[in-house]
Amino acid sequence: MNRSMILYVVGHVVMLEGVMLLLPCLVSLIYQESEGIDYLVMAVICMLLGAIIVKHKPKVNVFYLKEGCIATALSWIALSIFGALPMCISGDIPSFTDALFETISGFTTTGASILNDVEALSRTTLFWRSFTHWIGGMGVLVFLLAVLPLSGGSNINLMKAESPGPSVGKLVPKIKYTARILYVIYIVLTAIEIILLIAGKMPVFHAFCTGFGTAGTGGFGTKNDSFASFSPYLQWVVTIFMILFGVNFNAYYLILFGNIKKALKMDEVRTYFLIIVAAIAVLVLNLIHTMDGFWTVLRHASFQVASIITTTGFSSVDFDLWNQTCRTILVILMFIGACAGSTGGGIKVSRFIIVVKSVIKELNSYLHPKSIKKIKMDGKPVEHEVVRAVNVYFITFIILFTTSVLLISFEGKDMTSNFTAVAATINNIGPGLELVGPTKNFNVYGTFSKYVLMFDMLAGRLELFPLLLLFYPPAWKELLAVRRRK
Repeated sequence: MNRSMILYVVGHVVMLEGVMLLLPCLVSLIYQESEGIDYLVMAVICMLLGAIIVKHKPKVNVFYLKEGCIATALSWIALSIFGALPMCISGDIPSFTDALFETISGFTTTGASILNDVEALSRTTLFWRSFTHWIGGMGVLVFLLAVLPLSGGSNINLMKAESPGPSVGKLVPKIKYTARILYVIYIVLTAIEIILLIAGKMPVFHAFCTGFGTAGTGGFGTKNDSFASFSPYLQWVVTIFMILFGVNFNAYYLILFGNIKKALKMDEVRTYFLIIVAAIAVLVLNLIHTMDGFWTVLRHASFQVASIITTTGFSSVDFDLWNQTCRTILVILMFIGACAGSTGGGIKVSRFIIVVKSVIKELNSYLHPKSIKKIKMDGKPVEHEVVRAVNVYFITFIILFTTSVLLISFEGKDMTSNFTAVAATINNIGPGLELVGPTKNFNVYGTFSKYVLMFDMLAGRLELFPLLLLFYPPAWKELLAVRRRK
């Protein structure tokens, strides 16, 4: 295992975080807040530490998927620890465990919070919370690949380890240009949303924070009521952009280069929009007699469906007060999630399509045992390796989900709260139901449960296996064996 290459990648990530920490320092200057000093100190520490690590360039630049997974997992852990320290040191979130929970929730674009009063935070920390969503949405390593060619063709292994979805490919021959195209689309969509929010008379600071939270499908708000107090126009803008950021970015690439028909024919994109329309319709039918006016019902139903399926986690109403049918639909959407290759979380629409088609194929094999049928998506056969990986993912997901619910159940909280707390964290959504509903937070849980949920957030964002590999003994034996040979 190429240990020096893993350290090299982690070093670059830490150094990059130091640069990113300068942005909240700028915010503190604008609003004349003393918290900026703590962020500046941490920025300098990160840049110096990162520079020391990357000073020794590895002799062998090529690395494989195992190195990509370990480098990705360690990078995200380092990001979270260094990102939490200024929150803790500044006193905005005095407890390190709580600061780490908030930061991991930010970088993984979960949006689950331990804060009772968000508005009491300094503008500096509010900005950093939201900006972590934007960093984590597309992925810090994807950005690193866009600006720094690390190891030729092996770069795809970093992107595979970090990017959400059952398969990752190149949009163009060089992975560096693929990363750049993804980030250009990401930046342009974010900028358009921020402009539209400002046009709707949202204050500039809130517009940037909301734009970052929507783009990363994160959900950290700048107000205690999330989006309830914002105007219908602003709620519609955010609804539309939540849905847009949940679309596979490959579709935007096709649209960008004039292949609109091919983009619209993508099975995953069409299924994604079909699920959204169906869910909104059912919610509207169930809520039409509980609110004043059809358009009000449609707005809130659309907002919450978009927020949950894209795993953003904003809320325009307390949906925990809705009837059982509506709450059940929202819980189902938590698991489905957005498209692969988007900034959204969840299991992903493409995986569900593959599983459903696998079930249909199995049923057909009972009727016609000798028939040979391939599972297809977008008119192309799905490789057996992808189908196998999807099946293994589902099994691993169920095991991890069940174990997490069991572990946090020792605190004695009710089943609905525990179930949706794990669902909201492992699917990177944010709010759950009951004790972790949209008007409440995760501070009801103790330290042990918080670390379990932090693990779930990281595992969910990194598609389970990169993080699990850190806890797999043979991986460390291989790493130590390389060290002994040296």
